[in-house]
Amino acid sequence: MKLELETRERNPLSPSVRAGSLYLVFIGLLFCVAGGAFTLLMWRSFDRASGQRDWEETECTIVESRIAQRKIGSDVEMEYNSAVLYGYSYEGKAYTSERYSLRGAPWSSSETRAEWRVARFAVGTAHSCYVDPEDPSSAVLKLDSRAPGYSLWFPLIFVAGGTGMMIGALRHEWNVRRSSGLDN
Repeated sequence: MKLELETRERNPLSPSVRAGSLYLVFIGLLFCVAGGAFTLLMWRSFDRASGQRDWEETECTIVESRIAQRKIGSDVEMEYNSAVLYGYSYEGKAYTSERYSLRGAPWSSSETRAEWRVARFAVGTAHSCYVDPEDPSSAVLKLDSRAPGYSLWFPLIFVAGGTGMMIGALRHEWNVRRSSGLDN
């Protein structure tokens, strides 16, 4: 009596399974890259704002205060901003600066906001400004917010989701290969 073993023919993975897995890996990689880029940008902003906490507060005097205008295109409203020039002294040396903050003064379609800021920083008034001790020619009237550091969790969700998507796609392909006997 002769026994013959039944053999199963090995079929390679169907192209649609492989393409689907590669697609999910690619999409997961895009999520990781986008989330990582935004995390890096937000971290840099937070780190820069945290570094400003070491800047020295000093008194400054407003030398010039006016409304600046811009119109980007014909379909866009006129935008307004306050332009402020102030003078201060640091370690016995006189400096001037135009920076409201490291990010600059915000532009707005509301002329009233710009007028309010110009009135707040009227010529001849004294205010506090913050001077970079490493570069005394750099000063700001307002420190930047550290809020981006408190929001880092949001872009990290995309990194975690993209990583999970890639792991899931690769695990699925590995399980399909293993169950079809292609790993032997």
